[in-house]
Amino acid sequence: MKNTFGNNLHITLGGESHGDSLFAVLDGLRPGTVIDESYIASRLTLRRPSGNISTPRKEADEFKIISGVYEGKATGTPLCILIPNTAKKSADYDETRYLPRPSHADYSAFLKYGGYQDHRGGGHFSGRVTAALVAAGAIAQLALENEGIKIGTHIKNIGTITDRDFENLENDIVYLSDKTFPVLSEESGEGMINEIEKARTDLDSIGGTLETAVIGMKGGYGEPWFDTCEGMLSHALFSIPGVKAVGFGIGEKFATIRGSEANDAFTYESGKVVTKTNNNGGINGGITNGMPITFTVTVKPTPSIAKEQSTVDLKNCENKMLSVHGRHDPCIVHRAASVVNAVTALTLLDLIYMRDGNAPKGNI
Repeated sequence: MKNTFGNNLHITLGGESHGDSLFAVLDGLRPGTVIDESYIASRLTLRRPSGNISTPRKEADEFKIISGVYEGKATGTPLCILIPNTAKKSADYDETRYLPRPSHADYSAFLKYGGYQDHRGGGHFSGRVTAALVAAGAIAQLALENEGIKIGTHIKNIGTITDRDFENLENDIVYLSDKTFPVLSEESGEGMINEIEKARTDLDSIGGTLETAVIGMKGGYGEPWFDTCEGMLSHALFSIPGVKAVGFGIGEKFATIRGSEANDAFTYESGKVVTKTNNNGGINGGITNGMPITFTVTVKPTPSIAKEQSTVDLKNCENKMLSVHGRHDPCIVHRAASVVNAVTALTLLDLIYMRDGNAPKGNI
């Protein structure tokens, strides 16, 4: 049973949706790394629910760093962040303990843990646990920003409503940095919000796609086989609840074009090797080539819906009908953007440590 990710920089997640607290432990962080609690709080704000398009559950996410930091800098020993759960309504799940929600982790968790898992709100499989992931990821994200590496994610589509593509990456990433509904076109954003509200009114949910760009990442990071840049990112991204597909560069479009169109031709620009196009999303042979890293993440509709669905009673071994009540998101795509940024930052910082090491940069 594993809840840890990373090679040189390890993150371990713990906690449940209705448990006392969530936590994340970062082990291997470079000593001297700046720990800015206001920055962590700002990233948690982007993940927090808002209005009718999110769950009514409101958590303050008032985190506490209990180890690994002294005078605002990482010590290099394990850094632990605690986030209390303060808005629990566990009784919502009493009647459905043995009724697995379709497309949720309830049944697979039952099989793995033999019925001993915490079923309330999805327990350890809940999107609530991503709060600790975002808090830890914020530390990595700021560390990358201090090295000139910036990450931005926008909602590419929700249902049939699409946002404009990335254009000027640096400007677009700055624009997205503090948006709770991260779109590049406000008009598209309004259409997406309408789609989410329609799904909620219909007692249903809706999914979508996120598109991420990373600028400033130098070439030469990633391993040629099992720890490729794409492989490590995919590993982390697929750990986010609800993610069902990941594509790099132009993704599935590669299947419809010829090599002459797909290839990214090299050229010199201001004395630097660049590619004329970036179809491969900044990665060749599993290793970064210095161009922007780009990828998409597809998020499925939230499985907890109020529409009646068929399920089974695991205790009495009989068929049942289920209508999920409680506090649930009609769409998690907009909230998942901050989680994508977090795991991207953690993964890229780990890849940097794998090649360059994580020793402190000089002595004070």
